[in-house]
Amino acid sequence: MSIDNSNRETMSRRRMLLHSGSGFGAMALAGMLPQDNAEAAKRSAPSPLAAKLTNHPAKAKSVIFLFMDGGPSHLDTFDPKPALEKLAGKPIPESFGRVITAMGEYDSPILPSPRKWKQHGESGLWVSDWLPHTAEMADELAVIRSCWTNGINHSGGICQMNTGSQFAGRPSLGSWVTYGLGTENENLPAFVVMQEGKGRVINGARNWGAGFMPAIYQGTTMQKTGQPFENLSPPDHVASDQQRRELDFLAQLNQRHAAERQDNTDLEARIRSFELAFQMQSHAPEAVDLSQESADTHRLYGLDDDATAPYGRNLLMARRLVERGVRFVQCYHGAGSKWDAHDNIEDNHTRMCRGMDLPVAGLLKDLKQRGLLEQTLVVWGGEFGRTPMSEKGDGRDHNPTGFTMWMAGGGVQGGQAYGTTDEVGLHAVEDRLHVHDIHSTVLHLMGVDHRKLVYMHKGRPERIDQNEGRAYTEIVAS
Repeated sequence: MSIDNSNRETMSRRRMLLHSGSGFGAMALAGMLPQDNAEAAKRSAPSPLAAKLTNHPAKAKSVIFLFMDGGPSHLDTFDPKPALEKLAGKPIPESFGRVITAMGEYDSPILPSPRKWKQHGESGLWVSDWLPHTAEMADELAVIRSCWTNGINHSGGICQMNTGSQFAGRPSLGSWVTYGLGTENENLPAFVVMQEGKGRVINGARNWGAGFMPAIYQGTTMQKTGQPFENLSPPDHVASDQQRRELDFLAQLNQRHAAERQDNTDLEARIRSFELAFQMQSHAPEAVDLSQESADTHRLYGLDDDATAPYGRNLLMARRLVERGVRFVQCYHGAGSKWDAHDNIEDNHTRMCRGMDLPVAGLLKDLKQRGLLEQTLVVWGGEFGRTPMSEKGDGRDHNPTGFTMWMAGGGVQGGQAYGTTDEVGLHAVEDRLHVHDIHSTVLHLMGVDHRKLVYMHKGRPERIDQNEGRAYTEIVAS
């Protein structure tokens, strides 16, 4: 038998050890793969979702963001303006300055608010009669009356309130929180998004996307009906142990493929999502099984009323999710800009407040009685407010220059109103908080210094506030 030596390499001691070492590594990998894949992943590489240290002691562990899609009127909910009655039917005085309105009706007459206002709680916080249930929790609310944004229309406003920019491509607030803090559970997503009603939020996934960050930090949407998460249940003929073996083999192939494509974050996210989905098959159904809750809890969230049940279900699920370590939950109300009252604001806001008021109050009460409110930051607001000038005679246009949001729990000092708008509620004038400031404040309450939370993108450091925000520490409880 002849031997072809033309391609044979000289086998030195170093080369022999190198090749042998690779073989030993493969043997070790083969021994690890049959074991629990989550444990194997922990040993082979740290998870990008692993819990991380904070920059300073955190007040809040989780966030529930109640997003009022379409822009609720601050002038009819939390920011009473007696001057609207005096100026009713008149053009807005020039002293208030001009603004660009979405529909171009700046010179329309002032529209008074027919709301009845009362002071509530020991703090005496002003809340309108549209929100009687939320008013019962007045002492928990830190009402910020001086918010402003750059987004004059829904697309830009919603995108900026979620990502800090009016334009697509930047990570959402939930993605920054997940990137900065990781997750406290291995069986559910770190960042969950729920929409309510038949509509769809403008921009869709852009609002909860990861932008230039790895895709693993993006939000996971829950379905309105049926299975809570898409593609979660395996076919009936596939047994659990068979699926486990398939996932282990798929993990080998994917990791081999990803080793040569380390800059492909979508691939890395998909690899980890397979394992998370497998874990979720056992844990997600239990987490969102509202039948485990008492009849009293169902009533607390309004599940016994057709008007309040849709949002009430989402908020009850939100409480169950943060209870199980989900870091950021966003619950849209009125998906499809249903709060957008360009005409007949009386009918629109009566209906929208009716569907939201009791469930939101129920969430705050439930979190408080379970001892969760102190560690859960609840944020309420839309993409902008509404103008004091009328539109179509009985509606209000978009107002990005001054509007109201509130926070509760999570280390904020409740029972107070912070900042002010001018006499007619057109402009924020005192303690003005831009969207960048709101985002920075949320991170601060979660123990993260927004100035130190940096992601390098194309060689430049990126921050959530685009170098323009400040944490509004005046709101923090001592």
